[in-house]
Amino acid sequence: MNEANTAWILVSTALVLLMTLPGLALFYAGLVGSKNTLSTLAQCFVIACIASIIWFVCGYSIAFTGDGPFFGSFDKIFLSGITIDSLSGDIPETLFVMFQMTFAIITPALIVGAFVERIKFSAVILITAIWLILVYSPVTHWVWGGGWLAQMGVMDFAGGLVVHTTAGISALVIAKSLGSRNGFPKSIKPPHSPVIAMIGAALLWVGWFGFNAGSALAANQNAAMAMLVTHISAAAATITWMFIDWYRNGKPGLVGMITGMVAGLATVTPASGFIGPVGGLILGISSGAVCYWFVGFVKTSLNIDDSLDVFAVHGVGGILGALLCGLLATEGFGGLGLEPTVWEQTKVQIIGIASVAVYTFVVTKIIVIITEKLVGLRVSEQEENTEGLDFGSHGESSYHL
Repeated sequence: MNEANTAWILVSTALVLLMTLPGLALFYAGLVGSKNTLSTLAQCFVIACIASIIWFVCGYSIAFTGDGPFFGSFDKIFLSGITIDSLSGDIPETLFVMFQMTFAIITPALIVGAFVERIKFSAVILITAIWLILVYSPVTHWVWGGGWLAQMGVMDFAGGLVVHTTAGISALVIAKSLGSRNGFPKSIKPPHSPVIAMIGAALLWVGWFGFNAGSALAANQNAAMAMLVTHISAAAATITWMFIDWYRNGKPGLVGMITGMVAGLATVTPASGFIGPVGGLILGISSGAVCYWFVGFVKTSLNIDDSLDVFAVHGVGGILGALLCGLLATEGFGGLGLEPTVWEQTKVQIIGIASVAVYTFVVTKIIVIITEKLVGLRVSEQEENTEGLDFGSHGESSYHL
């Protein structure tokens, strides 16, 4: 066991959990209406608990054991055979389990942004549980667990495919299946508290260092570079989004700034361990522009009420970062170098993106159909439009004024 690496991954694990609790929870809660703040927090909180138990029971085993190309084994269900002395590389396997558990927590929590203010709490629970077993864990095995994409040499350092593509595609499927909120797109109320959203976004930014730099699984130069490029991409995307927003709307909005920041972080995630600072800058600028455009495209052209732009920010960002990863990893862009040619690597990246997207789309659609038949998807009209989900679903209110 390497004590320095172990110490860094312990810290990184806490940072990644911070991204969901309280980071993402506050980010999303500030962006919804005041009558749905508590319900948004509750959805993020319960997802964290469900994901933790499922990861312990079978998720880790499916993702990181066995040598099958598409699906892991059940050799380590309930973490069977893992002791205090078990190692994963040069860190305790218990720590690797916990570190990867925090990824399994935040991925379905990201999807919450697509269905806030109109989904049944029971549907959130059921979709999350099935999705983690049938979508997240197998895709993790494909990419990080020695599966078929890993064998092809796909590059996904910290989750552009595993986390952001799966979450983004699933968000689109669920939002379309649920239908739009009342008044979409012209009469939707603005975020009730950009202040709370900004606090959550800032926690996401800090936590993302554990997400990306921690994925080096060592306290080394690779972790340091991943941290640097992550920060540069977030800053560049924020500024890019801000100026586009300023030009189009006349003023630089805070909600736009923090949305751009998240886009930059999502986009740099798959490439963070392979690129240099110039690559981080390119990904930040490109994500700020591309993801901004997709926000409008999803709402106006596709007419899908992806409430908090999960697909446009996370899905498109993760796909963009994975697509450009091979090019920006070359020494010409200050990256760490690439053994195959740029085109050969890019072909592998395209196969990875397409396969993960199609698989996620199909399985998520099946999960949504099953959930709708078992518990239903959407709350009643009265709960959605009059009471709000805080009181209608949880019997509590966020604010007593």
